[in-house]
Amino acid sequence: MTPTFTYADHADLPRIVAIYNQTIASRLVTADLEPVTVSSREAWFAAFDPHKRPIWKMMLNNQIAGWVSLENFYGRPAYQRTAELSIYISQEFRHHGLGQQALTFVATQLRQLGIENIVCFIFHHNNPSLGLFKKNHFEVWGHLPNVAVLDGQHRDLDILGRHYFDL
Repeated sequence: MTPTFTYADHADLPRIVAIYNQTIASRLVTADLEPVTVSSREAWFAAFDPHKRPIWKMMLNNQIAGWVSLENFYGRPAYQRTAELSIYISQEFRHHGLGQQALTFVATQLRQLGIENIVCFIFHHNNPSLGLFKKNHFEVWGHLPNVAVLDGQHRDLDILGRHYFDL
């Protein structure tokens, strides 16, 4: 399965939200505890800019199989060359290598976006995501112990990062 990556547009927001909401119950991916609504994600979606901080949809068989985004890191001007990466894959398309393909695709886009550093926030118990990013030369840049409570259980958050100066 080889997806195509295209910029998401507003009409894609309901599917993007649906894919995000699929991950909530697993308690592996997000700190949201209840599904989010399309209306609650309007401002978030509007902040994406294809020329600086895009959100792409992954298309397979004429369906949105997932999405990948680059967002501002920490919202201060000195961090303009650093972006936070998020990858979400629909449950029916997981375990087919789409996460790897998304990382590979994003790496080809960084130079034109002026991005030199990528950071990701991943729960310490999310072994599949940690494995994917570490396999792609991301390192743990931070560890935040017991910062989330999921179903009464304290969870750690890892901050993974990678420099892409050489692109």
